[in-house]
Amino acid sequence: MAMFEARTSAEDGRAVVSLVGECDLTTREELTTVLLAAVDSAPVIVVDLTALRFIDSSGVHGLVTGHHAAQRQGRRLHVVNAGGAVADVLEMTGVGELLALPPHGAGQAS
Repeated sequence: MAMFEARTSAEDGRAVVSLVGECDLTTREELTTVLLAAVDSAPVIVVDLTALRFIDSSGVHGLVTGHHAAQRQGRRLHVVNAGGAVADVLEMTGVGELLALPPHGAGQAS
């Protein structure tokens, strides 16, 4: 079984979900549950992928599910710090661009 962990913390009015290990079909439900709880807790959710080594289509589906839940509530979900194979998968699927942080200051209320 692949090792996976999702840790949530609050930072500067945001929910930060840090993913660790490998995200695949066996961990999709856990990912989705954590992301939906984060969406309910903060207006901005940042998913930190620094320690995520692998993601497949199931994990991508979980990220998109979280994104759609955030949109329905007028909130935003973004991914940051993807590297290696994870960055490649997000780029190939277009999810990396979809969930990228906007340029600093864009879309921010003054």
